[in-house]
Amino acid sequence: MKESPFLRRAIKPQRPAKAPLSRDQIVQAALRIVRVEGIDGVSMRRIAAEFDTGPSSLYAHVANKDELLQLMFDEICGLMPVPAVEPGRWKEQILEMARDGHRVLLDHYDLARAALATIPTGPNALRISEAMLGMMLAGGLPPRVASWAMDRIFLYITADAYEMSIWRGEVGAAGTDRESFVAELGNDLMSYFEQLPEDEFPHLRKHAKDMVGGGTEERFELGLAMLVDGLDKYVTK
Repeated sequence: MKESPFLRRAIKPQRPAKAPLSRDQIVQAALRIVRVEGIDGVSMRRIAAEFDTGPSSLYAHVANKDELLQLMFDEICGLMPVPAVEPGRWKEQILEMARDGHRVLLDHYDLARAALATIPTGPNALRISEAMLGMMLAGGLPPRVASWAMDRIFLYITADAYEMSIWRGEVGAAGTDRESFVAELGNDLMSYFEQLPEDEFPHLRKHAKDMVGGGTEERFELGLAMLVDGLDKYVTK
């Protein structure tokens, strides 16, 4: 007996319905992409492909890429420890928070770029700002000095992390490892400084080794120390 086509349609199994997306799922997918490919690898179409759907399904949760980047930045701010203020350790606590923030930014390629020329106001970013401002106030800094100093410190760690992401891209393009790339670049720069005319550039020529020496962590720590130690002159109590 021949099977009816109507019966075949009636008993054909259907694909299970997709679970609805959430904003958190979208943000986490974008973070997975940015860790490997950077901001330029993140697009609404690319993220939608991660969930086997179209970009339109994302817009119910995220308005555009700019909003997504801000959500991503605030998400990684949540990875930074926020300690309770200890007035006797205010400078040490600022250093610790700055190092933690820098480390988290470095772990996420060039996402630091999303924080430049913007004022992060997400809940996690606000908790970090509240804590650091409280540390500075507890250390005796006037509110305006504390507020501006916090801005400068955040700018320093963000800009440094972004620059490091650019170097990461250069290393990848060169097809070598980071240590070899840095060593070769340092040697080239030192040779260049050492052959400069001594009558015009005596200091650059004489101190060429110091100009290119030291690791990125050492240089970061020096800059951070100069910023934080310089706050002492503004303490009013």
